[in-house]
Amino acid sequence: MVKFIESELILLKKEINEMWTLVYNQLDRAGESVLTLDKELARQVLIHERRVNAFELKIDSDVEDIIALYTPVAIDLRFVLAMLKINNNLERLGDFAEGIARFALEEKELVLDADLIKSLRLEEMMRQVLSMLELAKRALQEESQELATSVFAKDQLLDEINANAAKLLADYIAKHPESALSCLNLAAVFRKLERAGDHITNIAEEIVFYIDAKVLKHHNKTDEGYPKE
Repeated sequence: MVKFIESELILLKKEINEMWTLVYNQLDRAGESVLTLDKELARQVLIHERRVNAFELKIDSDVEDIIALYTPVAIDLRFVLAMLKINNNLERLGDFAEGIARFALEEKELVLDADLIKSLRLEEMMRQVLSMLELAKRALQEESQELATSVFAKDQLLDEINANAAKLLADYIAKHPESALSCLNLAAVFRKLERAGDHITNIAEEIVFYIDAKVLKHHNKTDEGYPKE
């Protein structure tokens, strides 16, 4: 029985890694499609979203089978539960990628105001999201609690950029009212990126739970990722 469950857990982790890579690429393509207004790239994101959804359903089903057939306990059970929640968070990240790509598809302008995009720090925000996702993946692969908790501090930059973007876009609309719709849609892109950071933080919390049996959800965390006293 032990050998059987071990092989199933290895397969489950492999599926999660494949899902992770797919979602990372989706976010990367979506971000690039916004910066370049490349509609063909945006369409690719929408097409691949079906694969993300199919992956989520497959992994959910595999988790249910493992629990029903092998009744895992202790660290094995924590691993399976963590993979289930990570899978759900990855699927939500796929949804955000699709929503971001839709901006590029629906935007009527041929190019975005380069000075505005620079002041908004959109590219920096996109890089930070990808960096957080990559760091969380490494934390799982290396079973490193230190790497997982380092994700939390990175999320603060996304919150800061999102808050500043709202003010900058409001000022831009006041000076360029004809661009109001584009700016409002762009604000939604920032919001999705900020929410993506929240979901990556959730993933990091699940990794800590798996490794160390610590539940960090709904706690205020220090920079090290542990609940404040």
